[in-house]
Amino acid sequence: MIRKALPSPLERRSFLTRLSAGVTAFAVTFTAGSGGTRAQSRPIARWQPERHEKDDWLDQLPGKHRMVFDTTKPDGFGEAIVFASNFIRVNQTDYAVPSNELAIIIVARSRSTPFAYNDAMWEKYGVPLAARASFTDPKTRQAPKLNVYKSAEYGDQLPTRGTTLDSLLKQGVQLAVCQVATRNFAGAIADAVGGKTDTIYEELVANIVSNARMVPAGIVAVNRTQERGYSLVTT
Repeated sequence: MIRKALPSPLERRSFLTRLSAGVTAFAVTFTAGSGGTRAQSRPIARWQPERHEKDDWLDQLPGKHRMVFDTTKPDGFGEAIVFASNFIRVNQTDYAVPSNELAIIIVARSRSTPFAYNDAMWEKYGVPLAARASFTDPKTRQAPKLNVYKSAEYGDQLPTRGTTLDSLLKQGVQLAVCQVATRNFAGAIADAVGGKTDTIYEELVANIVSNARMVPAGIVAVNRTQERGYSLVTT
């Protein structure tokens, strides 16, 4: 009697693999025929950001193009001024789009926040503002007594190279000023001069530059601007 050779372990594994694949394919076909197709045909809801009324000012700025600069440090604030100026200039010269048709926002948060305050606040609180912002006047090497980015007298000593914040504000650039950071600066000033944080906070809010507005938090403003179609530049 001739005995039939038993299948090798490799052949047995191959057979089981093919059997498993066949069972899986049958299960998929059966599921699709019994309602799986209907489940797959359901449209997937497209994510949409929630809109909040306090952010509607972002849509009220007229502009064919939208840009937001996120700044957290003194030098970054100066760089944003330069880049915003370039953005305005090239749109005018190469695209015939005037500045009043551009929506541009500079977010001042963290250590760049005090550069949204006017000269009066720097003259009065320059030492504690500069200390918390880790900034010194490049001319005097001491705490500034004015908002240096509003002055044209620094030239190449600042990243702005002579371009001033006021020149941008006159062309419609807006500032979004962080309330959280402003309160922190108010606390630092209060500790330095023996004042009350709330009182100094209100004073800082009342002395932000033109075209500036307080926002609940700078980081939230960065998020909301992008959700409303603004292109982001971080400096």
